[in-house]
Amino acid sequence: MAGIIRQLIHDYCAGLANEANVLKYSRYFKEGLYDGFGLTSSQIYDGAKTLVKTPGLSLQNLLDESHDIISQGKYEETSILMLMIKSFHRQFTKDTFRILSSWYSYGINNWAHADVMGMMILPLFLNKEIIEITHFKPWLTSVNKFQRRSVPVTLIKILKTHKNYTELFTFIECLMTDPEREVHQGTGWFLREAWKKKPDETERFLRKWKDTAPRLIIQYASEKMTAEGKAKFKRQKS
Repeated sequence: MAGIIRQLIHDYCAGLANEANVLKYSRYFKEGLYDGFGLTSSQIYDGAKTLVKTPGLSLQNLLDESHDIISQGKYEETSILMLMIKSFHRQFTKDTFRILSSWYSYGINNWAHADVMGMMILPLFLNKEIIEITHFKPWLTSVNKFQRRSVPVTLIKILKTHKNYTELFTFIECLMTDPEREVHQGTGWFLREAWKKKPDETERFLRKWKDTAPRLIIQYASEKMTAEGKAKFKRQKS
């Protein structure tokens, strides 16, 4: 089946290309990181649902072709591949995680794909105890800012089951001084969701960083607080 999946995905996307949507969606991606066909979200999901039923298709087929598909940089092709791979989550192994991790070195270069990974795929490895949180430690210092972003976004999905939030805060603490806006957004998002579940513990962590962390992290983390609550995390004037 070598090359067949890649061609099927490409033909599906090309057949639904919409130049008006390409222009529209490009506005959501800075640095010119949207290279796509202009498919809607529904079309992407429908494509994945249809193509995953290809006779003889296996997880290994998708993983074998993943490099060629992702390295092409077409937004919808990568999105469909991710959703198709998710359908085989019962077959995930540590080797699957290793292959998916390698994608960041040549193809995951936008916040949307980083968040699909973090919200829909990577948490499955943790939930099934295929890997542990410590497997993400090298990601925290990755040269790819979107790989760093994927870590706190992934941890959002385990907040319901993970009892030790202090452990999670300690794990992502190095991101509190990260230089990139996209990482600030992902980290702040994680802290906001943690605050919803354990406000006291989260606020203790935020107080530690309120005067030194990038303001965007604090803004995201305190977004759902009352005005009085937000006031506690205003940066002190020097």
